[in-house]
Amino acid sequence: MKRHVLTALLSAALLPLVACGQTPVKQTQNTPTSSGKVNAADAQAITQKLEQAYASQNLKVQAIQPSPIAGLYEVVVSGKQVIYTDAKADYMLVGDLIDVNNRKSLTDERSSELSKVDYSSLPLDLAIKEVRGNGKLQVAVFSDPDCPFCKRLEQEFAKMTDITIYNFMMPIASLHPQAAKKAEQIWCQPNRTTAWTQWMRANKVPPAVAVCDNPIAETTSLGEQLGFNGTPAIVFPNGKTHAGYAPMPQLQELIESNQQ
Repeated sequence: MKRHVLTALLSAALLPLVACGQTPVKQTQNTPTSSGKVNAADAQAITQKLEQAYASQNLKVQAIQPSPIAGLYEVVVSGKQVIYTDAKADYMLVGDLIDVNNRKSLTDERSSELSKVDYSSLPLDLAIKEVRGNGKLQVAVFSDPDCPFCKRLEQEFAKMTDITIYNFMMPIASLHPQAAKKAEQIWCQPNRTTAWTQWMRANKVPPAVAVCDNPIAETTSLGEQLGFNGTPAIVFPNGKTHAGYAPMPQLQELIESNQQ
């Protein structure tokens, strides 16, 4: 999900094999921040080494802090991606740092913090809304209509009741050149919710219609601004996010535990 040298490494390793991904959007923040006891010289060395080594990918170091492993630093780079390096950035680890005793991924935990979203600020009127049952639970999803993992996620949503799903279409042109046109066609249908669910869950192509005013460019840009480099990207009402497909019953548990 993530290209060229570092970008390719980050793409393959940081995006789980449950999502469709693209090159991270260039970030504007140039000055890295640090938390914890990070030696200033180490922070400078890491920043300079990584930004020079991957200048052609416009990589920027955004934050540095110690990891639980002595001598290993957690580094947040463009796209809010978490990697690990030694003090001189001669070596880099891309992947999950696991807390064995507590059986959790510290990388996922940190990524979730970095990706927290103000759910109340989402422009829900630009999403395709599906209400199932009483619609009590809520979730927002950034999806590409041609992403196979998005379609798998939709199959799981079809098993759920009492939930409201807001789908923001985010076609990734580099992976799916026709996805933007499909998104426009779905949005412009008389019943876009039906068109979306039938396409995503039953591969039923909606009838051709004239292109109308649509928010596809806006919702795609929104997803990128939120730091989503791939689809599906799930946003919960409490602001936490989840990258990629999740099966039942894990999906149900994730949604129920992240409402508030």
